[in-house]
Amino acid sequence: MYLTKTSEYAIRVLCFMATDESAMYTAKQMVKQLRISDKYLRRILTRLSKEGLIRSIQGRDGGYLFAKPTHQIFLINIIDAIEESDKYMGCFLGFSECSDKNPCAIHHKWEIARKPIMEMFTTTSLNEIIEEDFTKRF
Repeated sequence: MYLTKTSEYAIRVLCFMATDESAMYTAKQMVKQLRISDKYLRRILTRLSKEGLIRSIQGRDGGYLFAKPTHQIFLINIIDAIEESDKYMGCFLGFSECSDKNPCAIHHKWEIARKPIMEMFTTTSLNEIIEEDFTKRF
């Protein structure tokens, strides 16, 4: 199970911004550095802003800033801002009626596999990613 391209980009955007957590970043700057189309990037920034992860400063000298410290932003927060993280908790085959009492063919294997994935999503902060020298990717 993979993240959507939009979630991947959202994580990249926030990691880029976290290289200097106190700086303000313009969309133009991020488009150039991250090579994401302007329209697509702005949609991502809008979602992240609505979820309170970043805030938008309007005007000529405006841009985007973090709304909270990077150690308080976890992968699950970013994923939830962009897509439904519930899809990682539900049935791997997409059945609506899949449970321990009525399992699909791979229910029990998926149950074992998804626990560490969700744990990683809920315990990995943006700050931790940056500490792993994410900056060398830009």
